[in-house]
Amino acid sequence: MATWNSRGLRGSELEELINRTNEKYREKRLCLVQKIPTPITPVEFEKESRTIKLAYFGEKSTVDYIGAAQGIPLCFDAKECAVDTFTLRNIHAHQVAFMDEFESQGGIAFFLIHYTGRDVFYYLRFQKLKEFWQRYEEGGRRSFRFEEIEEEYILERQGGIFIPYLEKVQLDLDNRP
Repeated sequence: MATWNSRGLRGSELEELINRTNEKYREKRLCLVQKIPTPITPVEFEKESRTIKLAYFGEKSTVDYIGAAQGIPLCFDAKECAVDTFTLRNIHAHQVAFMDEFESQGGIAFFLIHYTGRDVFYYLRFQKLKEFWQRYEEGGRRSFRFEEIEEEYILERQGGIFIPYLEKVQLDLDNRP
């Protein structure tokens, strides 16, 4: 089991931006998406402050967010990348399996990646991720370069929405066979 510590705070700024985006979308009645908490098992805590000092991840989590937009089920995960090469080690096989099943049920699965060195937000379609994943499983690289991403899925901030992913959900839907 992995120990819960400060590493768990990585991406908290990204998650805060996504949470604020989801609040704006909810206010506009465009979608309802919730953050799924990572299940933990507390081991040691301070009684007076009710602060957890030591905990373990209880089980494998699937995705960070789940919900619906205009009747379409959505699930996605948020990742950060400081360099131009995104390693697939940041994504786990059980997440890929869950997202594959989710899409087979008519949902839309994707990743929101923040390339922190470039300050670029990117909507990684699940189908594109599967291409990278399959390449790895066939003996290829276990990463993809920024140059390999689909430029039309780069997110541009607009209208008070921090990470406007819904327009890319629509583009994702429009580009499906």
